Amino acid sequence: MDSAEYERKIAHRFAAFDQDGNDYIDRADFNAAAARLLTEFGTKARCDKGQALYTGAEAFWQGMAGIADVDGDQRVTREEFVGGAVKRLRDNPGRFAEIARPFLRAAIAVAGSTETDGSTVATVAAVERALRVLGAEEDVASTAAGSLDTDGDGTIAEADVVAAVAAYFTVIEPDA
Repeated sequence: MDSAEYERKIAHRFAAFDQDGNDYIDRADFNAAAARLLTEFGTKARCDKGQALYTGAEAFWQGMAGIADVDGDQRVTREEFVGGAVKRLRDNPGRFAEIARPFLRAAIAVAGSTETDGSTVATVAAVERALRVLGAEEDVASTAAGSLDTDGDGTIAEADVVAAVAAYFTVIEPDA
């Protein structure tokens, strides 16, 4: 992959976190994502699921800042994202999954999860809606959600969502 292609992919992943488009990632971006999910799925912020989502968003932010906020200003610039998050997490995708899991688990719960065989699952449609709310284009959200339903039963397990999100943000390949 050439340098321009790599930079384009990094910029796209950075934009997924920079929810307000101000050219840096901060706590407000994670809180905005949580607020949009709550609104989309008609969940109140002060209920258990709403609180879990905000707690997960804070944990995700703290994990990201701990990895990438080199200058300690509580903002992750694109350069910090590339230098810190992408390079460090590429070597350890499991670390990304660890910091993302509380938010993703809570997002799945807000989207209408159920327990199946001891695993938390959400419908493909709910995951697709959540992806659109978080900024994915409609066709991308549809393709991504559909591809996670590997057994064709219309549901996606939490573990599959976490693994897919970790792969998306940590594996930057020509087709990723």
